Amino acid sequence: MNPLKIYLLDLTYNTTTLSTEAFPINIGYVAAYAKEQFGQNIEISLFKYIDDVECELKRSPPDILGVSNYAWNYRIGCEMANIFSKLNPNGLVVFGGPNFPVDLPSQERFFRENPVVDIYVPTEGEVGFTNIVQKSLEAKSHKEIRNKVLSQPIDGCITISSDGKLNYTIPEIRIKKLDEIPSPYLTGLMDKFFDGKLSPMIQTNRGCPFHCTFCTDGRDSVNQINSFSLDRISAEINYIANNAPLETDNLLISDLNFGMFPKDSAVCDFIDESKKKFGYPKIVKCTTGKNQKKRIISNIEKLRGSIKMDMAVQSMTPEVLKNVRRDNISTDHLLAIGPAIKKTGVPLSSDIIAGLPGETFESTLQTVKDIIHADVDEIFIWTLMMLDGSELNVPKEREKWNIKTKYRIIPRDFAKLSSGKVITEIEEVGVSTNTLSFEDYVELRLLALVVKVTKTGFIYDPILKFLKEQNIDIYDLIYNMTYRSNHASENIKKLFNTFRKASIDELWDSPEEIEKNYQNDIEYEKLLNGDVGQNLTQYYHGVVLSKNMSDWTEYVLNTAKNLLMEKQEIFNDELEKQFIAISNYCRALGHNVLGKDRMQTNPEIDYNYDIKKWLKGDTALNNFKLKKVSKAVFELTVDQFNRVEALIKIYGYSDSGLGKVCNYSVNTVLWRKPVLNEEIIVDIKSL
Repeated sequence: MNPLKIYLLDLTYNTTTLSTEAFPINIGYVAAYAKEQFGQNIEISLFKYIDDVECELKRSPPDILGVSNYAWNYRIGCEMANIFSKLNPNGLVVFGGPNFPVDLPSQERFFRENPVVDIYVPTEGEVGFTNIVQKSLEAKSHKEIRNKVLSQPIDGCITISSDGKLNYTIPEIRIKKLDEIPSPYLTGLMDKFFDGKLSPMIQTNRGCPFHCTFCTDGRDSVNQINSFSLDRISAEINYIANNAPLETDNLLISDLNFGMFPKDSAVCDFIDESKKKFGYPKIVKCTTGKNQKKRIISNIEKLRGSIKMDMAVQSMTPEVLKNVRRDNISTDHLLAIGPAIKKTGVPLSSDIIAGLPGETFESTLQTVKDIIHADVDEIFIWTLMMLDGSELNVPKEREKWNIKTKYRIIPRDFAKLSSGKVITEIEEVGVSTNTLSFEDYVELRLLALVVKVTKTGFIYDPILKFLKEQNIDIYDLIYNMTYRSNHASENIKKLFNTFRKASIDELWDSPEEIEKNYQNDIEYEKLLNGDVGQNLTQYYHGVVLSKNMSDWTEYVLNTAKNLLMEKQEIFNDELEKQFIAISNYCRALGHNVLGKDRMQTNPEIDYNYDIKKWLKGDTALNNFKLKKVSKAVFELTVDQFNRVEALIKIYGYSDSGLGKVCNYSVNTVLWRKPVLNEEIIVDIKSL
């Protein structure tokens, strides 16, 4: 028999903008492991882009089609499998990945609803997939492969019998010594993906010690942490740095708890050495660990200025954490990480999930308040996704918490194939529970927008710090902006009303309704134009920055002034002068940061307080009054311009694209910087 031909898919959409940027390292591991086992007996091709695989399937269909299955590419994977099965009825369709139910009845339902799927490889895919390949190679001809493989259960795999029952022996097999898997980078399997659009991803360990029920990695079967060797990791980082195009800034780390394990210190050293030697990576994106505060902070300090940390809090309500089996995570440690990291100059983001079991509107507000007090730079309030592969998405849990759901398009995940068929990825989201109403859900969505725009980057850091100096809670600013918006401009009021309506209109009763609706050319055009199917908070963030930045800044400043005015005893003439200086500073930081003419429109302000120095210290602004008023011009550097322009080239100038540009920009890249045109002298009398 000729070499076995295998296509492995980890697909992303790029219809309007790139949807997922990560290298397909997952299928790279599977391919590298299989190639080491079977050498010249197999031919493996890896695919990331839909057009490429659709073309190759029609030109030369393989014997085995392997599809990585995530919430964001499940439907396109099924469609490619359908196309393949018609072209090669004797071929095998193998799915793998976390988007697979955990309970047996739901797994049986998955196979019934997806008859094109022959085999599922749950959890880690290397061993199960090679067992499939081994069986395939035992066939006498290509036509016999299907019958040979499906004739009996396969270790590490799940199949379904003709009577609808699952077939398996050992359904999950994990590799403990991960270096048994050859490196997809060092073997050259990833070379084709250094295209200037995708971002390299590395993995240093697998597994998660936590048990969160809303997460696909919360299962007991993946609690054991297995690691790659430090020599392997170092070699991969060097290889990537040597091959990454100039326009590639990011390095992604797929670890679920980066920074909390002892070996992570050495990984940070490797990255720091690479940055010094090659200038890469400029940005490191990862999810930080939930415990081991001191170790995490120490590791972050090594990558100061390049790492973007994500502190996944989800909730600060003890009863909720217990409900979702997350109570083994120290909330005190999480809250303590924020201020410590802030001192290093590293931007820190935090995630909150609205609508978790037992969460109320009031308790969600308290979580937001706690995270604001932790001095986090960016706060993301997410809608609860009902993920296949998570414990929460089983019938008994849904019933226990009375979780009501709707369906919506996953942002930017849609395409029209050459056949004219439109494929849309769809997610099921929780919109109410026995403790949270649908009306509460909508109001929390608006809070998510206000928090994201106002707490992203350092543009409003001066006013936030000034409020804290006057003992005014920053949470009060956020709350008043969200729920007491009568003093907002008409543009902002209209924006809020439009956002609320969009948050309701994006929800559907069933996936079938969505699929049917967007087969219509007129409706599909709305997707292309960005009128629907967006990540609304990200999209409207782009709208604010490109169209309403001035209005939003004035709304922040007016709300802050009203809070100061409520404490009339402190709002004297000197305080008002300081407030005016800070207000002008904030306006200048955010002036025209995304316009095509942004390098030519540099605002100039009077500089009568050394705000730049004040922001770095711990003493009050009145200690930084200048003896002589200077001038400050606010500019973007060439490096800032180029880095933002590279993202715009990938994601586009639409409101949706600009929203993603903001999301993927490091705080220091987006906003202007003050340049003083003469020496400044602090007024000694004010010290």
